[in-house]
Amino acid sequence: MNPTATYRLQLQPGFPFAAAQAAVPYIASLGVSHLHLSPVMEARPGSTHGYDVTDPTRVRRELGGEQGLRALAGTARAHGLGLVLDIVPNHMYAGPQENAALWDVLRSGPASPFARWFDIDWEAGGGRVLLPLLERPIGPDELRGMRVEGSVLHCAGQRLPLRDSTESLPLPELLDAQWYRLGWWRLGRTELTYRRFFTVLQLIGVRVEDPEVFDATHAKVIELVRDGVVEGLRVDHPDGLADPEAYLRRLDDAVGGGCWTVVEKILTGEERLPPGWPVAGTTGYDQLRRVDGLFTDPAGLAGLTGRYREFTGVAGDRGGLWEATVRRAAYRFTGHELAAEVNALTRLATRVCAGDLALRDHAPWALRTAVQELLVRVPVYRPYPIGGEDVLTVTAAAGAKAAFSVPEEAAAVDVVRDLALGRLGGSPSRDAFRARFAQTAAALRAKSVEDTAYYRYVPLLSANEVGGDPGAPAVCPDDFHAHSERLARDWPATGTVLTTHDTKRSADVRARIAVLSECPERWGAFLEQVTEESARVPGGRAPDPHLAWTAWQTAFGFGVPDGERLRDALLKGVREAALHTGWSEPDPVYESAVARFVAAGPLGPSLHTLRSLTRELAPYARANALGATLLQLTTVGVPDLYQGSEREYAALVDPDNRGPFREPEPDEKTALVRAALALRRERPEVFGPVGTYVPLRADGPAAGHCVAFCRTGEVVTAVTRLSLRLERAGGWGDTELALPAGRWAERLPGRERRHWDGGGEPVPLRELFARRPVALLARV
Repeated sequence: MNPTATYRLQLQPGFPFAAAQAAVPYIASLGVSHLHLSPVMEARPGSTHGYDVTDPTRVRRELGGEQGLRALAGTARAHGLGLVLDIVPNHMYAGPQENAALWDVLRSGPASPFARWFDIDWEAGGGRVLLPLLERPIGPDELRGMRVEGSVLHCAGQRLPLRDSTESLPLPELLDAQWYRLGWWRLGRTELTYRRFFTVLQLIGVRVEDPEVFDATHAKVIELVRDGVVEGLRVDHPDGLADPEAYLRRLDDAVGGGCWTVVEKILTGEERLPPGWPVAGTTGYDQLRRVDGLFTDPAGLAGLTGRYREFTGVAGDRGGLWEATVRRAAYRFTGHELAAEVNALTRLATRVCAGDLALRDHAPWALRTAVQELLVRVPVYRPYPIGGEDVLTVTAAAGAKAAFSVPEEAAAVDVVRDLALGRLGGSPSRDAFRARFAQTAAALRAKSVEDTAYYRYVPLLSANEVGGDPGAPAVCPDDFHAHSERLARDWPATGTVLTTHDTKRSADVRARIAVLSECPERWGAFLEQVTEESARVPGGRAPDPHLAWTAWQTAFGFGVPDGERLRDALLKGVREAALHTGWSEPDPVYESAVARFVAAGPLGPSLHTLRSLTRELAPYARANALGATLLQLTTVGVPDLYQGSEREYAALVDPDNRGPFREPEPDEKTALVRAALALRRERPEVFGPVGTYVPLRADGPAAGHCVAFCRTGEVVTAVTRLSLRLERAGGWGDTELALPAGRWAERLPGRERRHWDGGGEPVPLRELFARRPVALLARV
């Protein structure tokens, strides 16, 4: 049975299964049907998120072990709740002293029974795998810091296994005799010989495409599903897998079908989920973008963007223009942080061409250029064939060829494209290239867009969310309805989200920031005032105007900012942007200036000015937050509530948003959540796979400010959008909404329940929204 709604808990040593058990009565009282648990398999000791899995065959002891998980399932079941589990098939933690399977591979090499688990290119490494663990290039100091005890090498704070019969060798010879090569951590960017998760050296790719590896790494999950402990699965990062569809089919077969499964697939623009995947849908970032987009004013955004460019003065490809910023970031990653992946693809392409007389004259440099130029032009996370065409076939290939001055050399683009699409037939090298190109494209998109461009192009920070389109973030009601109708037809049990453990800002922070798109002139005046005020105190001048814009907008979205959390989020942001500092090349002087500015600026004398703007725009932020919440809870799909987001929840990028669960104090938003979830549980058929979605369109001068729809003829949702602009235009006036025939009762709390008659005279929206900017009606 599909969930009616889920509630996400972030498990960690500070919030284990026993703590989750204690929270079950409260969570059940909200009206959800399932607990959604973060990863529970054995992970790196102390991990606060669980995605750094060390042993997928055991439930994590720090959380309470399998006994604790089964006890939690029993308590949840007693309160009418099932469990949905987040699983991590793509990668494992690459620390050998914690990862027993990897330890054995490093000790025994390709002969290890676990060697097939990991995506290691032994040939590229000369039969050895690079371990980039050293803080500096290997030399006398590093050698002096190493010691051997028995069959273990102690190095760089880690324990490493020694190949049999090598422990008595002199140290230089001992190091050369291992199945691994110890190296400087910076070598990982160009010399790495194992597939990793994005650019994270500590996460090694797992070959779940191998049936034996799948069986070994999924046995415990499958057991938990078959035993009824787990009723649903969230699959983390399927784009990283060699063959996502084949994996999902194997998973579906293994659990016996009928297990509600969603995938963390980021869809770009109008991209569709591959129709053949045996899943209920995505985790919901596609719907998040459209919900947020309804509350972004396209007209005001243009003015805001103009002010941003004038204030920051950033170059077009360093934050001034969206597409140019994305492209520059992509080139940076293919040439540096993901250079090892580009090198691996070049080796595969060269190997293919060397074995084919018709392709033999394509030089390695041309193939490498073609790989890079195609990768930076993939406009989605992973190129899947859709409708017989592919994103690589036309625009991307034409642009890639422009990098060549000789047309005959540009033909290397055609070879790389056809390899990526599987058009040159099958062979081990061809198959490996096709899978690796798609995996690399996904990593490149995530790093260049989510983790770089989102921090460089910042006119409206609420638009810079996972799966979003900062270059065109506004969504009109007709487009929202069209997408919802497609979901009702194709993926009615898909997931929907507003806040997750991965969102850059929680939904309520984004709701507040989105108001700025309706009043760019007010934001401009505020920025002038606080810039002048903060410049009067030491440290109050931002180290650069780009940081100032980002900091003030973040502080405004946060409400009354917490200094430490704001500082940490901004420091992470400037490192991700990598314009003045970075993770691998930090500039301590610049970062100190950022910290001083936070204390002297948003938390300094201008704090009262910030609070004044927050109070002034609070009614419109409230309308956005309540509207987005009600849309998510009643539109097509299964809504997932992130822990604590059932009330006003202000959180910034991880790890700020990944703290342990605490039962929140109820507020107006909580009452709305309870009312909507109660309706979902009372009438599951209305919102389930057989339910319908019918747009309702208002009529009158302010019709564009209302988004409304009817679910299965039984429930009507109506929300206000762009409420500040609506107020400035004179309010609802004569705008009205025709309800479907029947008697309708208001379900949101109030001193008395109002009723409305449908099928006759339309309802004036000034009356429907008299109490609050949203309405939830149910047929009586």
